[in-house]
Amino acid sequence: MNGAQTGAANREIDRVAQLAELNVSESGLVPVIAQDAESGAVLMMAWANREALTLTLETRVMHYWSRSRQALWKKGETSGNLQHLVSLHADCDRDTLLARVRTVGPACHTGDPTCFGALGDGDGGSGPAGGAGAGAHILDELWAVLEARDAERPEGSWTTRLLTDENLRLKKLGEETVELVSAILKQDGRAAEEAADLIYHLLVSLKGANVPWRDVLDELKGRRSAGS
Repeated sequence: MNGAQTGAANREIDRVAQLAELNVSESGLVPVIAQDAESGAVLMMAWANREALTLTLETRVMHYWSRSRQALWKKGETSGNLQHLVSLHADCDRDTLLARVRTVGPACHTGDPTCFGALGDGDGGSGPAGGAGAGAHILDELWAVLEARDAERPEGSWTTRLLTDENLRLKKLGEETVELVSAILKQDGRAAEEAADLIYHLLVSLKGANVPWRDVLDELKGRRSAGS
């Protein structure tokens, strides 16, 4: 629930000037808890100073401060497991921050979705952060990858080729639709594979047409709320 629903104070930080109001430690640091904006899973805890937080607000990608290396670090800079900032909130004492993020890949360096292991409902980790529930976020991760490809346009990338050629994008979208229908009719065991191909080409086509993936999700949520 947000502040408008509960009457709670709005402690969101969306301007660099607000960072001056934080109660940082003697070393200039504040703990930051990263939370998956969709599932609510707690991903990790790290430290940040005002410089890291300034970069976070300006780039909308999480930056932290490494106490062991005494240096700034951009989450996912080498691994590609970026955390895209959705919103940043201070607690009531303004000495701890909650960063709601959308992730690309796992949060933990071990490869686990979170630094706290499986966060399921006690049945072996089938909740949002581990097991089957983790699959619900693969489309968000894929979209984040497509956004990165669109920004960087690496040579030799199939995604780059599709993004730069509208005719090719639409041709492949049509082909993959036909192949999925055929696989379902034939029941030849290829339906899941063809569905994955279609979803990938659908998202690339949406990206190429500047239609945000969040708009699609919002449309689906609106239909669910309407009872359709």
